[in-house]
Amino acid sequence: MSEKGHVPSHIAIIMDGNGRWAKRRGFARFRGHREGAESVREITRECAKKHLKQLTLYAFSAENWKRPQREINLLMKLLKDFLIKERKEINDNNIRMTAIGRISELPEDVQKELAIMMEGSKNNTGMVLCLALNYGGRTEIVDAAREIAKNVRNGKMGLDEITEDAFKKYLYMSDMTDPDLLIRTGGDMRISNFLLWEISYTELWVTPVCWPDFRKAHLEEALKEYARRERRFGGLRE
Repeated sequence: MSEKGHVPSHIAIIMDGNGRWAKRRGFARFRGHREGAESVREITRECAKKHLKQLTLYAFSAENWKRPQREINLLMKLLKDFLIKERKEINDNNIRMTAIGRISELPEDVQKELAIMMEGSKNNTGMVLCLALNYGGRTEIVDAAREIAKNVRNGKMGLDEITEDAFKKYLYMSDMTDPDLLIRTGGDMRISNFLLWEISYTELWVTPVCWPDFRKAHLEEALKEYARRERRFGGLRE
């Protein structure tokens, strides 16, 4: 059980509010997404400076395909450009890039740039930056269950071997530690199908600040609130 005052080793963020930020200012929705990329840059840099082990960002959900095709195309272009432009920043900060989700369903040019980024940063020893792309918590669990079922059917795994620890090995990133802190920007009080397995005992912190406005000061506010909390993981203090 962790004591009060601890700094989280893994932060996950639902980056919400880009569209609302743009609408309030009379801009097109894409302007909000573009400004949000600046927040990604600053928060990633700050978390790396604080020596977090991992930062996981909900960049594109499996449900986001329901948006207008024009917006999807712009989001994919923004993602591709980010992966190209941030290579030096990632390596200068000793960050290792990885991703979770059904990556094979992303556009081929995005997959290519993501692969280049991951390969180029694989030997970095600092913070892991994990992008959740075409990701859904339910699809992750279904995909894991499907792989386990195949192994049971083929005789590679027995039913009595299906434990929580064994199940975790079939998730998208089997060596991912559970997030200590989940931040949601934009004010909505929901999880939105993000890391459903991994956040069972994660501390939640929601801010009304939309993602394009989220900066170092807001991150510090979240960390101070986290430090005040006592995590018991279902147990009791003696």
